[in-house]
Amino acid sequence: MKKILILNGPNLNLLHKRDKKIYGDVSLEKIENDCKILAKELGLKVELRQSNSEGELVNIIQEAVENFDGIIINAAAYTHTSVAIRDALEIFQNPKIELHISNIFKREEFRQNSFLSDVVDAVISGLGIKGYTIALLAMNNMIE
Repeated sequence: MKKILILNGPNLNLLHKRDKKIYGDVSLEKIENDCKILAKELGLKVELRQSNSEGELVNIIQEAVENFDGIIINAAAYTHTSVAIRDALEIFQNPKIELHISNIFKREEFRQNSFLSDVVDAVISGLGIKGYTIALLAMNNMIE
């Protein structure tokens, strides 16, 4: 059974408390449940992790090198700042998808730059929370 890591960065644990116009009114727990249901339908094993710590996210990615067939990552604010997360993703040789709930290209200028995009296989941005299940469907196709 193929194993997919869905990794979420800072403040996504409080997603349901953030700006509703940008992020909607759904909790990370709801997103995780939707992903688990879809993964089961697709015959995938999915592990969902979240951390507010850049170093912990790097450690999780490094551990994934030997244990996962693909990574879907919403690095949140670290997307725009973290060379360390970028470098860890570059080491991971299996398929990788960068994910954003909002369309980062319609937001503040600093959010329009991603340190991750050039080391991942695909970017999904602006599809709201549905982006997670779309990413999982895409990942399933990428690893078949």
